[in-house]
Amino acid sequence: MAATRCSALLLFGATGDLSRRMLLPSLFALHEDDLIAPGLRIVGTARSALDDAGFREFARAALDEFLPADRKDPARIDGFLDRLHYQALDASQSEGFAALADKLGDTSDGLSIFLSTAPALFEATIKGLSSAGLAHEGVRIGLEKPLGNDLASSARINDAVAAAFSERQIFRIDHYLGKETVQNLMALRFGNVLFEPLWNAGHIDHVQITVSETVGLEGRKGFYDDTGALRDMVQNHMLQLLALIAMEPPGDYDATSIRDEKVKLLRALRPVARDEMVRGQYRAGAVGGQGVAGYPDDLGAPSDTETFVAIKAHVDNWRWQGVPFYLRHGKRLAERRSEIVIQFKDVPHNIFSSRGGRPRANRLVIRLQPEEYVRLQVMAKEPGLDRAGIVLREVNLDLSLTTAFAKARRRIAYERLLLDLIEGEQTLFVRRDEVEAQWRWVDAIRKVWASGDDEVKAYASGSWGPNAAIALTERDGRSWND
Repeated sequence: MAATRCSALLLFGATGDLSRRMLLPSLFALHEDDLIAPGLRIVGTARSALDDAGFREFARAALDEFLPADRKDPARIDGFLDRLHYQALDASQSEGFAALADKLGDTSDGLSIFLSTAPALFEATIKGLSSAGLAHEGVRIGLEKPLGNDLASSARINDAVAAAFSERQIFRIDHYLGKETVQNLMALRFGNVLFEPLWNAGHIDHVQITVSETVGLEGRKGFYDDTGALRDMVQNHMLQLLALIAMEPPGDYDATSIRDEKVKLLRALRPVARDEMVRGQYRAGAVGGQGVAGYPDDLGAPSDTETFVAIKAHVDNWRWQGVPFYLRHGKRLAERRSEIVIQFKDVPHNIFSSRGGRPRANRLVIRLQPEEYVRLQVMAKEPGLDRAGIVLREVNLDLSLTTAFAKARRRIAYERLLLDLIEGEQTLFVRRDEVEAQWRWVDAIRKVWASGDDEVKAYASGSWGPNAAIALTERDGRSWND
């Protein structure tokens, strides 16, 4: 793909935590590997009263803290810092945008904007950019979540952005899509003839998607209590994983083909019934051998916000009819893990039954973090003369992506997403109709919660969630892959 011209990158929220931890280290990595043009200027803006020199010192401290020791080449860091400029801005005040435009200078050769701001400031920010001439045809704008907290608020934000930018200029960010292992889902499905013929209701019994965390609030009290587990993780990251796993094969590896298929899949999601969902909230317990407090203590107030959600989802199309998709996410769980489990059906006839052999159904486990691997569990015969019967045992066919690509640079998601934004490649960004399909499904779940009196169920920190989540699978004769 040929790079689209871009002379400057504008970072909103440039002095925030996301910038320190992810954006500045990612941009340095792109600079270090000569993946961005030598003349690309990076202009940061935020409310902090800094000048160019102050922002460069801020960036130097961030790189010192978050770069690995073997990548702290002083000359390279100095060269990167020379790219950086800064303009203080209160985004709620439109008059400040003229000075920002002056700082950027001529953007007719292209401008990329990374917008990370509170949802309440989106409309004012877009108006400010427009008034300062920073919303012309050569501008691309990347939108970091949260983009609203329901369909209506998301539509208001998208309408505000669409008033100034066309859809081809808008890059909605879901950082999960920048992860190498998430992109490998498509390579696994569509780059191997082995799996696609079996990837349907005729051969798959069910699918599990688990994203579990051991951490609690981590300084996100206000945001998290207003959002909850369903909107924080399921609405975006987990539904994107489900779409990649379940969508039809796209005609090509391009933004339109892939996103068209994801939208069709998301629109085929059946509304979730009350008995197909569980929500919970962590209480005091032990994680990793360390005692931790419960959510009300962490928050400092009583709350009915869910920190755990489990859902039995269904896709109403020919490929997946009758196949449940079990989604599970929670905080303060037993283990940090992101994985997808494809549980195949039993063999149609057991030829070993007369000799005592009992095969188990095959299982494909795709681990996204903390390890990265693809593991196919298959049956094998235990060695021996079999006079007492045939013993079948489950063995693993393992592909460790970490080991297989040990010599390759492991890049964080924002490196790819920032480079794609700069170059104008939309494939790994979310289209408006995708976002709205996700919100419709999630809003329907929240409507069910609001209409009933079912309580948020307590679970001990360090467990795998409420007992009701276990029952969600057990009553179907299935079990979570714990």
